[in-house]
Amino acid sequence: MKYKRILLKLSGEALMGDQNYGIDINRVAQYAKDIKEIHSKGMEIAIVIGGGNIYRGLSAEKAGMDRVQADYMGMLATVINSMALQDALEKLEIKTRLLTAIKMEQICEPFIRRRAVRHLEKGRVVIFGAGTGNPYFTTDTAASLRAIEINADVVLKGTRVDGIYTADPLKDPSATRFDEITFQDVYNRGLNVMDMTAFTLCQENKLPIIVFDMNKPGNLTRLANGEHVGTLVRE
Repeated sequence: MKYKRILLKLSGEALMGDQNYGIDINRVAQYAKDIKEIHSKGMEIAIVIGGGNIYRGLSAEKAGMDRVQADYMGMLATVINSMALQDALEKLEIKTRLLTAIKMEQICEPFIRRRAVRHLEKGRVVIFGAGTGNPYFTTDTAASLRAIEINADVVLKGTRVDGIYTADPLKDPSATRFDEITFQDVYNRGLNVMDMTAFTLCQENKLPIIVFDMNKPGNLTRLANGEHVGTLVRE
């Protein structure tokens, strides 16, 4: 395997499948199978999931809700998604641990860095929920932060597109995909890979990012084997 320890970032919207909202159980099951494939080869896996399929704090703020209240609601949405993925993984007999930045003793463990690392060393898939536990920070930022804290080798950002393009490929048919790009080029071109806080964290800590299509079965395994999939962002 090319990497020993990864942080897989999944968007909440991707869990919707073809639905307009909520969780597509079949999509979650597909993700679990892909994760099992690389886990069975000895890779240490940590996961952060967004909550946009259930609730988006920014959208609620625009509608008039207090931003802090809305962001906390969004954090709870990420825990729901995390629990769904945890269930799908455990159905495949993969040992997991859900750690959250907000204490919820009945359903998960509080995030403690040393405990998270120990779980990974023991071969458990670790899911980080509730973002950073602070309003005004996205789950992209939580993914970057947790990846740095656990000394992950790479952030794998699983999305519904197959990499980073010169423009939005859904809006501009002439947009072309980058196989590889530097952090500085992303800044210069104004490309939307992650929010700026998350992206800067990765750049400052020399943590590479790979943006790829998680909805295509087998892509995660190909990445883990060192094949070129999606777009690599590095120094």
